Amino acid sequence: MEFLSEYGLFLAKTVTLVVALAAIIILLLSAGGRGRKSDKGQIEITYLNERFEEMRDLLRDAMLEPDELKALEKEEKKKRKQEAAEKKRAAKKQKDGAEAVESSGKNKNRVFVLDFVGDIKASACDNLREEISVVLSQAKEGDEVVVRLESGGGMVHSYGLASSQLARITGRKIPLTVCVDKVAASGGYMMACVANKIVAAPFAILGSIGVLAQLPNFHRLLKKNDVDFEMFTAGEYKRTVTMFGENTPKGREKFIEELEDTHVLFKEFVSEHRPQVDISKVATGEVWYGRRALEVNLVDELCTSDEYLLKQIDAADIYEVSYTFKKTLPERLGLAAQGAVDRLLLTWWDRLSNHRWF
Repeated sequence: MEFLSEYGLFLAKTVTLVVALAAIIILLLSAGGRGRKSDKGQIEITYLNERFEEMRDLLRDAMLEPDELKALEKEEKKKRKQEAAEKKRAAKKQKDGAEAVESSGKNKNRVFVLDFVGDIKASACDNLREEISVVLSQAKEGDEVVVRLESGGGMVHSYGLASSQLARITGRKIPLTVCVDKVAASGGYMMACVANKIVAAPFAILGSIGVLAQLPNFHRLLKKNDVDFEMFTAGEYKRTVTMFGENTPKGREKFIEELEDTHVLFKEFVSEHRPQVDISKVATGEVWYGRRALEVNLVDELCTSDEYLLKQIDAADIYEVSYTFKKTLPERLGLAAQGAVDRLLLTWWDRLSNHRWF
């Protein structure tokens, strides 16, 4: 009896601890999701040329002998003096009404880099709209916007809005390039196809030009347990299918009709922005890896976003633009807990899903 008593006490303590931990996680998740919309965010700009040059210089300094490094530093000092003199002459010409010349002696264009990582609701669209507004306030002829896009798609209306935000760039005749390193499928590809150029890594996933809808139906379970579910609507097709009521053939037919119409709109959208694509061939809901996507004109070039940007570093000034929110400590803890839960669920889903692996 004493053993049972001690075991019961231990069990009660364990259950209490588990419940307390669950409550803390729920509170943290709740804190991570509250308040963000009400707080004003801020635009952050990173000059990527400088970052790339710093990394290059660190490696160079580690590789060179002291004498070689000293000679190189002397040469760079001389070059900086020449650039300063050119800048001074350019300023004098500009003051006299002559054509302005940039400090480098070249008219360097600018590349603005944005990041979009999409969830099922395309939540990053809120940040994207702010970033695009800032970029368009400064962009001029000859500039370029590069969007590093990663999304497997989601809600039709959400990704429709995100695509429209990108269309603001092309509408202003500013070249738009979308770089896909991992995935731009379904709604993600809807966004990508707006671009003047799509660049993808060789094994990035693209396509999935189709529409999906699924829901469980508990009608038979409720009926078995003598539970009635009643739904009242005004309008013949206010509700076509339901989770708890009995779905009718007419309701299913109408629902499928709506899905087909959405698919038609999706195909029309892709065809409008990428007329070189044989839409009847690619709009089957299939996905293609980068190399195969190039063959069916879903992309224009194979390379990573890093490679694409590094190729332009000598000819253009590259600025990374991001709209961020300052987070409080509870919000940071909440987001960290939410990220841990998401990773746990993703690992579980990966093991159950029919993914392709090497």
